[in-house]
Amino acid sequence: MKAARLLCSVPINFNVQKMFIEIQSLEEFNKLKQKETALLGYFSTEACNVCKVLKPKVAELIVEEFPEVKLAYVKSDVLPDVAGQHQIFAAPTILVFFDGRETIRKSRNIGIDELRRDIERPYSMIFSE
Repeated sequence: MKAARLLCSVPINFNVQKMFIEIQSLEEFNKLKQKETALLGYFSTEACNVCKVLKPKVAELIVEEFPEVKLAYVKSDVLPDVAGQHQIFAAPTILVFFDGRETIRKSRNIGIDELRRDIERPYSMIFSE
């Protein structure tokens, strides 16, 4: 039921491209992992149609429910060193880092509800009010 809500509640001015920091190098990604308390890395390729459909759903989930998580986008085919360093062999792959450590890894068949459940606990422990 929540997944249907996500699809229907996208604001008109919701721009997925502006939500993600597009990574340009391995150094930039490593610095971002260390700087941000919570970071979601979205790895995909230009040829991946599933990636294009999933990306706005992931962005909306994070913006609406986990606003402290920063979003990073890595084109695995353009930056194979970043993908290789993080052992990314499939698209799409999502890595979630808390305090610089990889906490969640999802690859290929990624469900939004499953991703939500996996992020909830560590997120609430770090960002509890």
